[in-house]
Amino acid sequence: MARPWRVAIVGGGITGLAAAVRLRDRAPAGTEITVYEQSGRLGGKLRTGELAGGPVEFGAESFLMRDPAGGESAVVTLLGRLGLTGAIVHPTVGQAALVVDGGLRPVPGGTLVGVPGDLDRVAAVAHPTAAADRDGGAPLLPPDADVSVGALVRDRLGDEVVDRLVDPMLGGVYAGRADDLSLVTTMPALARAARVEHTLVGAVRAAQAAAPRAPGAPVFGTLAGGLSTLVEAAARESGATIRRDAAVRELHRTPTGWRLTVGPTREPEFVEADAVLLAVPARPAARLLAGPAPEVAATVGGLDYASVALVTMALPEPELPELSGFLVPAGEGLLIKASTFFTTKWGHLRRPDGLALVRASVGRYGDETALQLTDDDLVATVHRELSKVLGAPLPAPVARHVQRWGGALPQYTPGHLGRVAAARAALRAAHPTLALAGAGYDGVGIPVCVRSGETAAEEIITALGGSAA
Repeated sequence: MARPWRVAIVGGGITGLAAAVRLRDRAPAGTEITVYEQSGRLGGKLRTGELAGGPVEFGAESFLMRDPAGGESAVVTLLGRLGLTGAIVHPTVGQAALVVDGGLRPVPGGTLVGVPGDLDRVAAVAHPTAAADRDGGAPLLPPDADVSVGALVRDRLGDEVVDRLVDPMLGGVYAGRADDLSLVTTMPALARAARVEHTLVGAVRAAQAAAPRAPGAPVFGTLAGGLSTLVEAAARESGATIRRDAAVRELHRTPTGWRLTVGPTREPEFVEADAVLLAVPARPAARLLAGPAPEVAATVGGLDYASVALVTMALPEPELPELSGFLVPAGEGLLIKASTFFTTKWGHLRRPDGLALVRASVGRYGDETALQLTDDDLVATVHRELSKVLGAPLPAPVARHVQRWGGALPQYTPGHLGRVAAARAALRAAHPTLALAGAGYDGVGIPVCVRSGETAAEEIITALGGSAA
């Protein structure tokens, strides 16, 4: 009888853990799954901490409830598999604001990541150059083409729509600039519509119609126990062997599979595996691919990332607007690019003592000098800028936390998905038992990372099929 499969997953973030669960569910019984995490903590950018005696997210805050086609998102399905559906909670305040000319204005409705489907609804924030969005008799985007979001929107609706609406909304997600980010990767629904529609407003409306949302249906969710609950449950249900503080330094092909070099240089451990799933950021993945697949390594290693810092403060009874938070256009000259009023947005976090948890995000791609500030200076600057935007001095924080995420957010330039598809095709042809998964390839957000890990796990199962009894 053939021995069980041995699958190594490099990376213990939600991508790797989702892959481990899928392998446990669909690979043959007895499959040995090992997750190698170079740090001492699982979960990657999912990290629930504590501030002033209450839970708070120091990384990703929430997830989308629906997928682009309108069905439940991959993470919602995974939560059902893990028995956590009952822990899902939704925002109690959904209205956010934009900082415009130093003051707060509500984010207008009817947009797709800031791109308007109704020009009148954005007039309080930006003045579109509507005459430019004319029907030229052909689709906006040729087949298989990709452009930056900023280039398309500036051409059709003008600078103000990009600078005051699209750029801050994309910046809140990617810490990047609309003029650099791929339309196909960051806004796939709009890209699909743009291959058919002749105007940008028409494309936005078509994209919205293609994935209708039931009135009142929640867009976002999180877990009442914190997102680390998802991490813990996935690790447990996967039945995988979890190796923390286990850096995988090298990867080599063998006649029967793969050999991983794990641990410090002076005391390396050599591990044999039948298949390897790389669920780490692009540059660590490229280093591991350099030996077995140098051309793929060169492509993958070209992806750049933005670094950010998240500053969370516990404020005693501040006067906050009834908003979920606000976004800041780069032209406003503030260090803050976004802020979330946790205890306003999420009803389950509200405290009887009136203490409010407020988080601000700092750091934009290409302009990350602010991240060189000390924690104390970051907190002081964020506190000062929040007070300025809100128009009144905020009380001094009774507790604060600074979480720095170096190289956290991938920057997808035009053509990204095509490059990734070519890299994966080359890898599949030469090394079918070696797979790539994660935000660096498929997009940001918990549902995308879960789906990426699950898809890679399915590829591993297919590649190994027939080699197990």
